Amino acid sequence: MSAQQPQAAEYADTIITNALVYADKEADAIAISDGKIIFVGDSRRAGEYRTSTTEVIDMEGAMVLPGFVDNHNHVFEAASEVGGNCELNGDATLEEQISYLKQCRKQAKANEWVMGYGFTIDSVLDEDSERTPLEVLDEIFPDQPVVLMEQTSHSMWVNSKALKLAGINKDSPEPQGGKILKDRETGHLNGILFDNAGDLVMDLAWNSLKGKFDQSYDGLMIGLEEAAAHGITTIGDGRMYWKRGWYEVWKEAQKNGELTARVSLRPWIYPQDGQVSQLKYLKSIQSRDPESRLIVDQVKMYSDGILINGTAKTLAPYLSTYIEDEPYGINYIPPSEMKSWLTELDKIGYGAHIHAIGDGGIRESLNAVEYARRQGSDRDYTLTHVEMVNSKDISRFKLLDVTADFQVGSDYIAQHDHSWAEPFIGAKRARSLMQISRIYQAGANVSLSSDWNVHDINPLVGIANSLKMGNTGLPGVEVAIDAYTINPAVSLGLDDIIGSIEVGKSADLVVLDKDITKLKPEAIAKTNILMTMLQGEVVFDADD
Repeated sequence: MSAQQPQAAEYADTIITNALVYADKEADAIAISDGKIIFVGDSRRAGEYRTSTTEVIDMEGAMVLPGFVDNHNHVFEAASEVGGNCELNGDATLEEQISYLKQCRKQAKANEWVMGYGFTIDSVLDEDSERTPLEVLDEIFPDQPVVLMEQTSHSMWVNSKALKLAGINKDSPEPQGGKILKDRETGHLNGILFDNAGDLVMDLAWNSLKGKFDQSYDGLMIGLEEAAAHGITTIGDGRMYWKRGWYEVWKEAQKNGELTARVSLRPWIYPQDGQVSQLKYLKSIQSRDPESRLIVDQVKMYSDGILINGTAKTLAPYLSTYIEDEPYGINYIPPSEMKSWLTELDKIGYGAHIHAIGDGGIRESLNAVEYARRQGSDRDYTLTHVEMVNSKDISRFKLLDVTADFQVGSDYIAQHDHSWAEPFIGAKRARSLMQISRIYQAGANVSLSSDWNVHDINPLVGIANSLKMGNTGLPGVEVAIDAYTINPAVSLGLDDIIGSIEVGKSADLVVLDKDITKLKPEAIAKTNILMTMLQGEVVFDADD
């Protein structure tokens, strides 16, 4: 990367000196003007951009990287209290949850929804219990509606009051992309709703909240603060439930100048609703201003569910599943409709970030992208999670210019321990999960993300874990850094302005206390973030 002489009247607002600039061994300085990088090179020549008003920041040998780009982060709700303060124990069985539920009862406000989080589906659907989850919840909460989110967010535990308000009974048709679970012996509802069936109830609960806007805004601010503290300067939004009023909260944050990250908002495609009304709304909010901190030009859509529910779509049947009438899992959006969605979205300026976990869901999603490409679409498409890929589909990511986005921020993934999946899909298929290396080696654009708060928000943990994975992970630290910087920038269609330290790009930077290219993975994960800078503005300083 060559240094450049200052142009006429081109002076710096900020000059970073005495820095270890990533990917440029000759550089130790960066000059910034009006939020953009105008010089990368040695400190002596950087001084030519200095005026009496220029701020000079001595990094004292610290490492400067491009700001991290988290391609899949639920920053809006991850740190928010809006989802409720009823906290359950993820390891507790159904009967063991009772003490936690009673504590929630004490805290509950009369005549309001009780919302909470934290159970695991296998523990609550405990075959040793003589009662169903519905019966347990009804005993403790007979008079007010309750909706509790499972740790993955793909199922809800509800009581009879909530079911009644949602209009759900044992004879109700199941919504597209959702399953209404019933007791196998009696045929009565058991209080567990999978995927979109649960989302519909959560919509009711969220929209019933008093002071919903202010609570949502406060939660967003906490989430953004956490992102900045971890060096994240650009966020690919995990999903925006626009029917819950989330877009208005984002716009208010933008208006107030309180966005401390650039955010690519991804409005949610509601599986149960038709295209016409949704496309009309999406067209009204579509925006792509490279100078803006709020961009809306990708949607979030689900192809399938998740493996532990039996709702991820598979090419071969499940060995064991909670939904025996769907042995191959389910689709949120049927394959034929996804093709139509992508082509219609293309017409109004949208690409897509597609949740796809099962090998069937991944194949169907790639088929839909292939169809859109044949119709002339050149939008940005990403499949996220990509847990279970058939060998025949690995080469298609590069062929169709589709990014593969992975989350590796949990220890069990770093250890490649997928024994949890064996009861559902068998040992052979479980061992083939999360083949990041094979997709990367096939030439695909690979990004890493957190899916916060499902996994650790810290990009350095993700980078470290992708190296700990060995033959199934990424081949080197520089490749892993790319997967958290320039590669997700490509996925977002923003690689012309972010993702690397280059003249002309946005001054989005993160400062680390150590050179992570020289560290072992365990030490990378423990490296400290000293400063985060967005468009030349310091949005996090560890000294403050």
